[in-house]
Amino acid sequence: MKPLSSYNTPKLRPSRLSWRAASLLVLLGLAACSPFKLLQPGQRLLSRVEVQGVEQADQERLVALAQQQPNTRFPLPKLAIYHLGYRFYDSARIREKQRAIRKTYAARMQAAGTDSAELGKLLVRRERQLNRKQLVLDKGNSIMRLGEPPVVYDTALTRRSVEQMTIYLHSQGFFRARVTAVDTARYRPSLVARALKSIGSVLPSKPDSLDATKRYRRVSVTYNVVENKPFFYRLQEPSIPDSGVAAVVRSGQAASLLKENDRYNEVLIGEERARLETLLKNAGYYDFRPQYITLEADTSYEAFTVRLRTLIANPAPGQGHRVYTVQQVRFVTDAGVGRTLRSATGDTLRRAGTAGDLRERPNLGMRTDTTVTDSIHFAAYDQKFSTRTLARKVLVRPGQRYSLARTLQTQRLLADLDMFRFNTLNYQKVADPPNTDSTGMQPSTGKLVGIINASPAPKFSETSEVGGTYVAYLPGPFINVRLKTRNPFGSAEVLELGVRAGFEGQSVRVAGVTGDNTQAVYTTQLGATAALVLPRFLVPFNVNNRMARFNPKTRLSLSETYVKRPEYTRSNFEFAYDYLWQSSPFHQYVFSPVIVTLVNTPTKSADFTRRLEELRVNDGSSLFRSFVSLIEPSFSFTSLYNSNDFNQTRDAKYLRMFAEIGGVTRSLYQDALFEKAGLNVYDFARFSADFRRYHRLSPQTYFAWRLNGGLVHALTRTKDRETGTSQYVVPYDKSFFAGGSTSLRAWQPRRLGPGGFTPTRLEKGEIVRDYLTEQPGELLLEGSAEYRFPIYSFIKGAFFTDFGNVWGLQEQRDSFGNYKRPEAQFQLNSFYRQIAVGSGIGIRFDFTFLILRLDIAAKIYDPTAPSDQRWAIRNFNTDANRPAFNLGIGYPF
Repeated sequence: MKPLSSYNTPKLRPSRLSWRAASLLVLLGLAACSPFKLLQPGQRLLSRVEVQGVEQADQERLVALAQQQPNTRFPLPKLAIYHLGYRFYDSARIREKQRAIRKTYAARMQAAGTDSAELGKLLVRRERQLNRKQLVLDKGNSIMRLGEPPVVYDTALTRRSVEQMTIYLHSQGFFRARVTAVDTARYRPSLVARALKSIGSVLPSKPDSLDATKRYRRVSVTYNVVENKPFFYRLQEPSIPDSGVAAVVRSGQAASLLKENDRYNEVLIGEERARLETLLKNAGYYDFRPQYITLEADTSYEAFTVRLRTLIANPAPGQGHRVYTVQQVRFVTDAGVGRTLRSATGDTLRRAGTAGDLRERPNLGMRTDTTVTDSIHFAAYDQKFSTRTLARKVLVRPGQRYSLARTLQTQRLLADLDMFRFNTLNYQKVADPPNTDSTGMQPSTGKLVGIINASPAPKFSETSEVGGTYVAYLPGPFINVRLKTRNPFGSAEVLELGVRAGFEGQSVRVAGVTGDNTQAVYTTQLGATAALVLPRFLVPFNVNNRMARFNPKTRLSLSETYVKRPEYTRSNFEFAYDYLWQSSPFHQYVFSPVIVTLVNTPTKSADFTRRLEELRVNDGSSLFRSFVSLIEPSFSFTSLYNSNDFNQTRDAKYLRMFAEIGGVTRSLYQDALFEKAGLNVYDFARFSADFRRYHRLSPQTYFAWRLNGGLVHALTRTKDRETGTSQYVVPYDKSFFAGGSTSLRAWQPRRLGPGGFTPTRLEKGEIVRDYLTEQPGELLLEGSAEYRFPIYSFIKGAFFTDFGNVWGLQEQRDSFGNYKRPEAQFQLNSFYRQIAVGSGIGIRFDFTFLILRLDIAAKIYDPTAPSDQRWAIRNFNTDANRPAFNLGIGYPF
């Protein structure tokens, strides 16, 4: 055998090592990172936890009850990262630095003398630096904190895990369940160890006497569960001495969570107690407490049977529960922050305030302006809100029984007004008359005074946003300024004004307008919006009182967007009239009876106009319609259900359905509009649906997936005024597109598709693929799957895969009957072969109030490529498949 040095010829560069040599280096590197170096003598590393024998119980819940879990290996090898950081960790050196910091600052503080301000600054700086070093001592350096310390096996924690699992199984009806644990120090050598052993003859080394013991320093723990037969319910008649309470419970029995012959479940029993408490509080029992409810279980009646009886005790012997009604409702509209917070926490101690406050407001207890509207007493020093508008949001009225549901809904409706920083609705009991006997089994009805304290929000609020985008490899700054005015006309309206200005990089929209040298250019974007939101339906008939619990709103909005590019300038004006309402905190509806969009392109370059015409004639592209003057009258309906929060930290669902119909009456005015104003009018029907599912796998890991689709279709044919032919025409802005940071992230925005059509362009006399022209479609089918996980502190990571495409439904044909864009038409027998697939990784900076996102994606399968190049992953990092970088705010879905 030749020595190794003989293989290092000038023809073989280090970067040209074979994949076998590279694999060998990787194996050697992994072997060098042995975790056993982190263990003390006698310690063993927990490598695996398994729960066996579970048939009916929740296995994931049982696994989570294990008090020790192995180190995380996916998506990051946390133990290996910790070990890497440990190599640079020196506690003695860190303590020496701490001593040096104390010594340095002692000298500085002595030099500062009696200067208290300087001494304070020095103390703050010293403590900050010492705390940083102490953090490193306690939890390791930054690399170690990115990883995880080794999980040292503890038999005491295993015994505790057995106890917790047994308790959980008993709570689920498996009263005779048994849990045992078996731990073993033996393990099967890993793939890396076996590979190293197999190449031992190639790289001989001196035997290590510790190799034999290292094999047995890993521990696997197996929890063996024997469930045995579970116990089932036998529901008994409830025992409720108070006849009024018994009647309420019977009326709500159909909604009970406990069903005959279901398996015993303590969680459901707890939820049933909460349901009964809410049921009774909604029926007027203001003083009712959950301590009165007992669900008595008896297992001695029959084998594997639990006799369950509901007991609702009285407050005291010989005394029944009391029903309360609302005697009066008071609404203080300028209570102040302090009073509102004290009311929310039950602190009724009155603060008199400073002497200056007393001079300004001599009567703190009584408001000088009191108005009664719809039986509600409104009190304020100066009534600035329409009492009629506020009364619609208050669902509690005199004469009603107390209801917890109406109380909470009133608070939610007032909060949705966006007029108050805080609002509370509390009740005060009215003292009984002296001759009232309230100690009998049927006590008299109690009286309550409902007091709403609301602290007004500032009349004006301003939000500024300065940032940048990175599109087409060009950075672009932008600024957004939004001004919100509350209650401008005295009826709790919200007026919002906004302006936006920025520069954004873009690839040349249509290839060919810059000659043979395609390039990225800057786009100047200016925009302005104005929206007025009214807290009621603006209709000629009275429905607001009946719709109050649905939080009805009317929104009128205007927006103008102006775009200037080297090849054109374009403006888009839109007016929308919307009705909004909610059936629950998660479900919102929007009906827009009037939407008018006006598109105008005042200037176009000659080269750009010529290229648009080429695309229209050769490919049947509808891109030219985006640059003609047109008006789009339409109406739409939206249903939006979203049970998630802003940071997407729940196990939740999202469903958005949208339908829009436009131009249905165009026959009455389309000719006149074109002749007098040069405006085109099209008719169309458009529908889209977006479903998302968020699965919470652990407190900080999630799996989210999305399915999104839509279609748009022209209702009737439109005559082409240049050629005289008629065809189905869809407005360009109503088309669907695929690609971009919230779609298929491996493709540039709006550049994927349609179908299997390969767009081309002419460059230097040669036909090449066109990656620059937008590709509209009339049918969209796409989806995404994403695994989200924590990396370090506020830094999160993600692995994702996107798939989908757009297709045409009304593709144009040439004189021979062939489609001008081959394979762009949707076909049931071939569309599945035209599904594009891309994958990538993402980094997210989660600041709670703001989420910044960077996604890097590559194409896996590209149906628009030539047939022999569709598996784009084989051509990674070429012109056909360069990594796509997507910057954005918020999650992609």
